[in-house]
Amino acid sequence: MTDRYGHRERPEGTAMMTNPITSADTAARGLSAAQAARRLAESGPNVVTAPPRLGIARRVGRQLADPLVALLMAAGLVTAALGDVPDTVIILMVVVVNTVIGVAQEVRADAAIAALDRLAAPSARVIRDGRDQVVPAAELVHGDHVRLEAGDVVPADLELTEAQRATFDESALTGESVPVLRGRSEPAGAGTVLAAGRAAGTVVATGPASALGRISDLVSRTRPGPTPLQRRITALGRVLGVTAVVVSSLVFAAGVLAGQPVVRMAITAVSLVVAAVPESLPAVVTLALALGARRMARTRAIPRRLHAVETLGSVTVIAADKTGTLTENRMTVQYAITADGSRHAISGTGYDPTGDVDGRGGEPLRTLARAGALCNDAALLPPDAGHPDWAAAGDPMEAALLAFAGRCGLDVDAERAAAVRVAEHPFDQDSRRMVTVHRLPSGGYLVACKGAPEAVLDPRTDAGLLDAAAELAADGLRVLAVATAACGQRPDPAAPPPLTVAGIVGIGDPLRATARDTAEAFTRSGVRLVLITGDHPHTASAIGRRLGILGPGDVVAHGDQDDLRGTDVAHARVFARTQPEQKLDIISALQQRGEVVAMTGDGVNDAPALRRADIGVAMGGGTEVARQAADLVLFDDNLGTVADAIGEGRRIYDNIRRFLRYGLSGGAAELLVMLAGPLLGMPLALLPAQLLWINLLTHGVPGVALGAEPAEADVMHRPPRSPQESVLGAGLLRGVLTGAGLLAAVTMAAGVVAQQTGRPWQSVMFLVLGIAQLGVALAVRAKAAPGAERNVLLPISVGVCLLLQLAGVLTEPLRLLLGTEPLDASTIAACCAVAALPGVALRLWNRKASGV
Repeated sequence: MTDRYGHRERPEGTAMMTNPITSADTAARGLSAAQAARRLAESGPNVVTAPPRLGIARRVGRQLADPLVALLMAAGLVTAALGDVPDTVIILMVVVVNTVIGVAQEVRADAAIAALDRLAAPSARVIRDGRDQVVPAAELVHGDHVRLEAGDVVPADLELTEAQRATFDESALTGESVPVLRGRSEPAGAGTVLAAGRAAGTVVATGPASALGRISDLVSRTRPGPTPLQRRITALGRVLGVTAVVVSSLVFAAGVLAGQPVVRMAITAVSLVVAAVPESLPAVVTLALALGARRMARTRAIPRRLHAVETLGSVTVIAADKTGTLTENRMTVQYAITADGSRHAISGTGYDPTGDVDGRGGEPLRTLARAGALCNDAALLPPDAGHPDWAAAGDPMEAALLAFAGRCGLDVDAERAAAVRVAEHPFDQDSRRMVTVHRLPSGGYLVACKGAPEAVLDPRTDAGLLDAAAELAADGLRVLAVATAACGQRPDPAAPPPLTVAGIVGIGDPLRATARDTAEAFTRSGVRLVLITGDHPHTASAIGRRLGILGPGDVVAHGDQDDLRGTDVAHARVFARTQPEQKLDIISALQQRGEVVAMTGDGVNDAPALRRADIGVAMGGGTEVARQAADLVLFDDNLGTVADAIGEGRRIYDNIRRFLRYGLSGGAAELLVMLAGPLLGMPLALLPAQLLWINLLTHGVPGVALGAEPAEADVMHRPPRSPQESVLGAGLLRGVLTGAGLLAAVTMAAGVVAQQTGRPWQSVMFLVLGIAQLGVALAVRAKAAPGAERNVLLPISVGVCLLLQLAGVLTEPLRLLLGTEPLDASTIAACCAVAALPGVALRLWNRKASGV
């Protein structure tokens, strides 16, 4: 990300922040927790009332409105009118079971999505009981005092009580792209974004009564559209439906020509269409995506949109920010160089203000540390029961300066109390520095400034410090320059008087312990990790080398020197000194090359790039703007979690293809058997009730259970699939046809043998085809890594369905219902042995095949 001082943009809103210049009257306006509770009961929570979830009756109606189900119901009416009780009962059973499964899948998917919405819900910072608190935005009530930092989304309609150069992006409400400057007593509408500066205000309207609430209430009534995978599968379903209708028509014609009753053949044709097409596939896909999203959430990766789950498996490039993702985001000042050239090594751990600084270094070092602590909006949080270490509230680099001041022997609170801030010029991309003005006890004023060395130091007089800054940056440290000025009159911070350089500091943010392993994991999985940062090229290069993504001779692209749109992004691994708009250029160039790009970010300026990327990944500790623009939110701020999420996305896609292979193989086999039967002297190979029974067992629980298969051992050791690849590509169509051919062959062979030996050939074919399809379910299951947790639901569901299939020829009630005849033990054993052949053959073939 772009640094606010030329390194990385400040992650505004990353934590609850204690403002050193908050006045007592402002704190007094904060509600106590008890007052907030009373007002919540009186006025209602800050939620936009969404339309109720679909009722059970409407869900059932949607299931029954499916064309194939409607066709089956029409066939049921015909059989009932003709007095065909067995077929009518089977048809009714299939309709009821399919409807129950479909409704249950919808309810579970909606529940999963609702849970994700709650996990990704925005939060707000309020003053209650006289202190800052972070609460869910939905719990804001009228009268709450809310504080905002640059990048925060305004959570409710506010009347501003503080405004420090506060400009708001109101495009969400007005469509106007130019930010608007707001001052005290002016309104700030819910849904607008504090683009720059700092502000605070009192809640005056919440929920549907707010400006954005009225719009959100309308938007929330629109259900999200299907994912790309769902669209591809829906299109596949249409093709399969047409194919099944054509083949069923041929079966109907062949049966009628062979002397079968027209009504019986019509019902058979309808049953065959229903049995051959896995009509519940779209619902199964939605459920698989939703459950996969829930599994991601357990690893602290929250998908905000379901399509992120499916797209993650196809990611080929990850454009990653450094701070907080690859590094620990625990900055510490490691070196300080004062204006007289004295160098000081500083030791300490994290944000703990205790440590050693070369014998304190004297007054020049204290002056440097004091100015860095005053020109600073961060705070240090001491350890408590839930947090054993010192923590940063605010910008990590600013917190590092506070810890540095403590290690120099300064009391930060006392220094801030003695030099009260009276004016400031926040950091912006143009000046690349921050300036504050402080009133001194003597009556004069102190100006403190910190920023990028190029923005604070003068090349004519500070060449030595600039050279030292380059050396520190070459070692992978972030460098800040600090300067001060004393004035008798209060100056304008936007145009400060001539400044006297106090020195520079080198700040380090160590790589996460797992960062290099994460980079290697991406490489093994065929995903290219690209570092896009606003850091100095030397800093970016050092980090790239430590990660192992930048080798000797590799070129680092410079955003402040190169036209990144013309850079050969196919091979660049590190981009330094990039501006927010240049991230869009990089992402667009990668996408034009056919790459599927995941972009990480946490600042307001990252939002356009997060939206442009195929998958936007926001840090949970970042700004609300970034989180709302992203598809995936990492609540542990660890890029390694993305690798886990990619593996989960690939597992989900593999399981969907696994279900397709299983379901389509069986459906195609049924078509082949019914079409080939008349050619072998079997006018009606299977009765309608028998077809529907097989469909009921094989496309039910075993099919859903395939969606819970674990990831294969090589899921993160193979390249990602192309998003342009057909859902039947990469050998799946060949696998479907092979499975269908084997199923049809053993079924027809068993029928012919039974016919020639005087056995009930139709019952034999019914038993063999059903058991053989269940065997395919076991054959296509995942090749999990040794020791991995197995999916016990699949063998259990197959076992139960196997018993039900056997019951179709063993129990009198089911024989009457299905039109089967009893088989002796030897025949049943022979049928089971023959039915096992396709599954065994496919399992052996799968060991040689690559992928699913």
